[in-house]
Amino acid sequence: MTTRNVVRWLAWLWVAAAWPGPALAHKASDSYLTLQVQGIAVQGHWDIALRDIDFALSLDADGNGEITWGELRARENDLAAWVLQHLTLERGGACALRSSSLLVDHHIDGAYAVLNLDGQCAQSTGPLRLDYRLLFDLDSTHRGLLNLTLDTRVQTAVFAPGSAQQTFAATPPSLWAQLRQYSAEGVWHIWTGFDHLLFLFSLLLPAVLLRVANRWTAATSRRAVFGHVLAVVSAFTLAHSLTLSAAVLGWVTLPSRWVESTVALSVVLAAANNVWPVVGRRLWLFAFCFGLIHGFGFASVLIDLQLPAEALALSLVGFNLGVEAGQLVCVAAFLPLAYALRSTRFYLRWFLPVGSWLTMAVAAIWLAERALDLKLITQ
Repeated sequence: MTTRNVVRWLAWLWVAAAWPGPALAHKASDSYLTLQVQGIAVQGHWDIALRDIDFALSLDADGNGEITWGELRARENDLAAWVLQHLTLERGGACALRSSSLLVDHHIDGAYAVLNLDGQCAQSTGPLRLDYRLLFDLDSTHRGLLNLTLDTRVQTAVFAPGSAQQTFAATPPSLWAQLRQYSAEGVWHIWTGFDHLLFLFSLLLPAVLLRVANRWTAATSRRAVFGHVLAVVSAFTLAHSLTLSAAVLGWVTLPSRWVESTVALSVVLAAANNVWPVVGRRLWLFAFCFGLIHGFGFASVLIDLQLPAEALALSLVGFNLGVEAGQLVCVAAFLPLAYALRSTRFYLRWFLPVGSWLTMAVAAIWLAERALDLKLITQ
């Protein structure tokens, strides 16, 4: 690969991560489907974010940016019809489902409509087949998280456009299959968690440089660069693994707005440190301190799923492993390019300062949105 191509790839990577588009809200689009299937009887509830329903059905009738209980109730029949069109259950034949009531609940990322479901299947034994298609035609990043009790056996699953149809036997899948599925979900969440990635990239930008006489200059020791990167990534990993586990297990609970605002603030400070260096080679300590807060952000998807104890440990391990694997892939893609360009004018005069300023600007908007409950660039 030529130097020009390396420059293009590195520039594209940074712009793609920092570009202020609608996908950059930290919490991805998820819904939470809880079902109990005992024989032919089906009961459960489906939690769907009001922002997602509004995106599909335009609930905000008066256009004031807020969805009221009255606006939601006025579209209850439309909501029920839309939801049931996108979920099919079969057990020896189609299961007849209906929405019995509508409630509102608050998850860590906002208000959710809760549709209570009940119905009957054609047979009382055999595997259960689910076909989940909610929002996939509008948002390919949407995920459906299932907590299923099938004849007293608890199972979990994640629905995505490539895995919209899944079959569940009365005997749960192997531990390896469940671990693999939640690992994949962990990879997906770190790759779509742009604030986490920008925080990490901001810390790694100066890893291939040295500060000499108040100026950045290229590092000459690969060993020193590798040791610095290893310290930063390890500290960040250890910190967010600790708080991810503590939050999911219910040991520590922090307000969502405080967590998300602090995550945005951490990105601002990490990028600002590249322009006005305050924290020197002890960036690993900076990464550890703010990594503790990032872990609470990672935990949101598993907390909202409300897994029973027997499924919690496995999903937690798998999700955490996926987050770490996804993070390492990003670092492995970024670092060689940064090292190859560390002594170029592009890296020293453009990529480091402009990338840091762009990151600060986007993260500052995130901070205002999350701390003040505004809508500036996210949807």
